[in-house]
Amino acid sequence: MKYGLDEVKTFLAVVENGSISGAATRLGIAKSVVSSRGVTPTDRGRVFHVQACAAIAQLEQAAEAVTDDEGALSGLLRISVPMTFGTHYLSPILCEFMRVHPRLELALDLSDRMVDVAAEGYDLAIRITRIKEDSLLVARKLADSRRAVCCSPSYAKERGLPKTLGELPQHAGIGYAHPAANHLWQFAPARRMAQLHIATPKGRILTNNGEAMRDAAVAGLGLAALPLFIVAEDLRAGRLIHVLPRETPIPDAIYAVYPQRRHKLRRLSALVEHLRNALAGVPPWERHLSAR
Repeated sequence: MKYGLDEVKTFLAVVENGSISGAATRLGIAKSVVSSRGVTPTDRGRVFHVQACAAIAQLEQAAEAVTDDEGALSGLLRISVPMTFGTHYLSPILCEFMRVHPRLELALDLSDRMVDVAAEGYDLAIRITRIKEDSLLVARKLADSRRAVCCSPSYAKERGLPKTLGELPQHAGIGYAHPAANHLWQFAPARRMAQLHIATPKGRILTNNGEAMRDAAVAGLGLAALPLFIVAEDLRAGRLIHVLPRETPIPDAIYAVYPQRRHKLRRLSALVEHLRNALAGVPPWERHLSAR
């Protein structure tokens, strides 16, 4: 059976959306049309998916190269962004980018799930982590993401505050249920080249959402190590206070990651530069935060 470009695009949509109905919604066609194109993925089909994505990316680059209006960006951008960072800070930045480029389309997925950028068909994902090498992805740093260990004034009044890292296990902790959460309680050593300090409070609450962790901390339920982009406003307002302010949690960084095969797309390059400029210097969530 020979497949045309429509069948190939339909197949890619089924793989990337995980279902025929999701593919139909993305493509704006009926489910019966998707089914009639015979695009159920198999193991061999998933190998074809990787190769077809590269071919489609080349076609998109060619289309951009011959556009009549060379100054206008057009096409679809599929982006995955962590929930809280997306709603609080990145969404307004993306909206401004879309306003400046009216011919662009945006599919924004807000989720803390670690997506497979290449296999799931995303153009770009935002990762807040200590990046690991990936031969299939390009990573561009956008900003630092510092964390704070914090608790509510009521918790400090009732339980007191730890004076050293060694006292952290004596306190109730609010944990993050995420595969990449094992480094949240790592602290910079006092001397260069020394080993990192790792100290964690006694787990009481575990959740997979940073805002829920923040709410638990504000309610006086324990200590939390959270990104400043989540707790900066609460620290400013006095709803949370710093714990062990002389200790420095090892920071993460905020990266834009995207498949190598898509790095020549003008719309993607323009978006990455827009994000870098918007987050350059002191990150917006830290600009009115007093020093600890």
